[in-house]
Amino acid sequence: MHAALSSADLAKLRRQRPYPAVTVLMPTHRREPDNAQDPVLLRNMMAEAKEQLQADPDVSRDRRIEVIEQLDQALSEIDLAHAEDGMAVFAAPGEHQVWSLGRTVPARVVLSDTFLTRNLVAAQAAERPFWVLALSAGRISLWSGAADRVTEVHRGAFPLTRSLVDPDAENQEQVGEIPSTFSDEHTRQFLREADTAMGAVLKSDPRPLYVAGESVALALLDDAGTVLRGAKGTKGEVTQVPQAGLAAGPPDAVWQAVRPYAEKRAAGEVEEVLAELDRARGRRAFAAGVDEIRQNVTTGRVALLAVEENYRETVRESGGHLTPAEPGDRGAVDDIVDEIVERSLDTGAEVRFVPDGTLAEVGGIASALRY
Repeated sequence: MHAALSSADLAKLRRQRPYPAVTVLMPTHRREPDNAQDPVLLRNMMAEAKEQLQADPDVSRDRRIEVIEQLDQALSEIDLAHAEDGMAVFAAPGEHQVWSLGRTVPARVVLSDTFLTRNLVAAQAAERPFWVLALSAGRISLWSGAADRVTEVHRGAFPLTRSLVDPDAENQEQVGEIPSTFSDEHTRQFLREADTAMGAVLKSDPRPLYVAGESVALALLDDAGTVLRGAKGTKGEVTQVPQAGLAAGPPDAVWQAVRPYAEKRAAGEVEEVLAELDRARGRRAFAAGVDEIRQNVTTGRVALLAVEENYRETVRESGGHLTPAEPGDRGAVDDIVDEIVERSLDTGAEVRFVPDGTLAEVGGIASALRY
């Protein structure tokens, strides 16, 4: 089961495929007793997918058998013991994938010529991934953070460790005996190594960065390298967290230390989106509603697309415009929002998901236009 979505993964998933490309979405649960219902729901969702394949006259017998085999293979690979808050199963002729999501999704089965990737994009955006670099004199660790948790990762040179025995001192300092003052050249070199290693991580996977440690360590890292000064594409996204004792965890302690900063950043991002939409209104470059936005995204005019996290709309096209339709109606687009998100990404637009109710006045979806 995949857990992290990269831009390359998304590009592959969004390719058009031979009909039918099956998407199965289902909510899952991390803990007991709620997770007891997951196996039953999974069996029911997979059975529903097979029933839709059986009932669809546009699916040939050979194609139906092939896709059902892919669904069965996907089912055999699912490990609900490591479930998060949602799951997406994709199956098409000759392929299948299972993705674990850090946010809940509606239970849905969709047959189309593309996979529904909006929920993956939304989950990634809702997770707001970030890095935490935790400093100490003898250990520097790297943590991958999401919406409500952090996990230590072994990536690149991390974790960096060293002995605190000073070969030049008569009274050698042992790990844990005396709090480090970060005053010797060996420690400065240790911090320079961490700076270089963190720069490499940010280059391959840019995210906001929180650097946690005692104030003197933060100051020395700033002197020793470039990360705290916003180099390597992180300018404006580096936050210092003056708290010591986090390099060895535990994860909850690291999360609680950065949580106020992460929540403030998340709220600030929503405010930035709303401010940009207001500016777009002022310059008459604003669009709202699926019909108006679909027309603008088709011509590549959408620069910023803002969508409420759980907003969806089933429509059919009539006379060049979109009209509401019931889910399951033949000829209807099951979720036009997914298509709008896909096309926006194709044209280089920025797609931002905001909490439900944020865009209530404009129907749950809005955009700032390029011109």
